[in-house]
Amino acid sequence: MKRIIIYTGFMFALLIGLSSCYKDIIKPELGLGPDDLPPQQVSFQSELAPIFNASCAIAGCHVSGAHTPYLTTSVSYTQIVNGGFVNLANPKESTIYKMITGEMAQYLPSPAKSNQQKVYDWIRNGAPKN
Repeated sequence: MKRIIIYTGFMFALLIGLSSCYKDIIKPELGLGPDDLPPQQVSFQSELAPIFNASCAIAGCHVSGAHTPYLTTSVSYTQIVNGGFVNLANPKESTIYKMITGEMAQYLPSPAKSNQQKVYDWIRNGAPKN
């Protein structure tokens, strides 16, 4: 009888010991960030200027004489590049990128993420006037 109790206790301890062993599996997030892909070619004149003109260059915002940079189609490139709003050495620190991903993101047309990526890619490509 004593032997049965010892074997039962041993089996119980073994069962608890084996069931408490497990291996954590940590799966990486599959979401792609703005730096995970090579920059796509983005045309400032045909892709970015219309976004800025429609979303930002509205009465009282980024029109001539209001807040800088002025983002009307005719002057937007010069205002952004020559006004110090682009940081080619560190694109994420560009003022224009920080603004459209931060407090001004709500004013971008839908989907905002793709428009933010376009601006980021344009800066990563050297902010060409194309």
